[in-house]
Amino acid sequence: MDVTLFSILSLGFILGIKHAIEPDHIIAVSTIASRSKKLSQSALAGVFWGIGHTATLFFIGITFILMKNSISDKVSMSLEFLVGVMLVYLGIVNVLSANKNHRHDHGNHSQYGDKHYFVKSSFIGLVHGLAGSAAIVLLTMSTVNSFWQSATYILIFGGGTIAGMLLFTTVIGIPFVFSSSKKEINSLFTIISGFISVLFGLYYMYNLAINDGLLSLFFK
Repeated sequence: MDVTLFSILSLGFILGIKHAIEPDHIIAVSTIASRSKKLSQSALAGVFWGIGHTATLFFIGITFILMKNSISDKVSMSLEFLVGVMLVYLGIVNVLSANKNHRHDHGNHSQYGDKHYFVKSSFIGLVHGLAGSAAIVLLTMSTVNSFWQSATYILIFGGGTIAGMLLFTTVIGIPFVFSSSKKEINSLFTIISGFISVLFGLYYMYNLAINDGLLSLFFK
């Protein structure tokens, strides 16, 4: 492999790790990690988020690269806005879930199925992938020269996001896992993660709509 290409792909992996720890990603996955009963479950939530995220980036990214096209600002920012909506929704679900579990026995909560858990993580990653497609397409087109290099770069970038999210969801899951037997403390942590998600989601949408001009793109 060419030394320059190897350096570019290595940088892509590092950028993927950096991309994984962006605030909206960490906050969204923390709402899932808050349901963890085991660290392995929390870690796998990050892996499945990364898989969903990478799948979306790859298919949309490759499509636009083949079409030699880019995503318009209006579409790109609308997809970003969807992330804000999702953060608010996830936060509300967490708060309501914590309140419900505080009033009732934990028996049913502990049966929160792994399958549902991981599907939800993948879906969150998929939505984030939609929102990040424009940026990764532009980055890829400015970095590599061929279709196969573009495909490889996106996959390597995705591998970095999976690795980064695996690490950080494991760390995020620690307080939730170790407090899982202490109903009140666990509920408090879950409510806090929910409120953070709601507040950040509202800020995210406001910033896109007003400061970044999404509303003006629809009404100009």
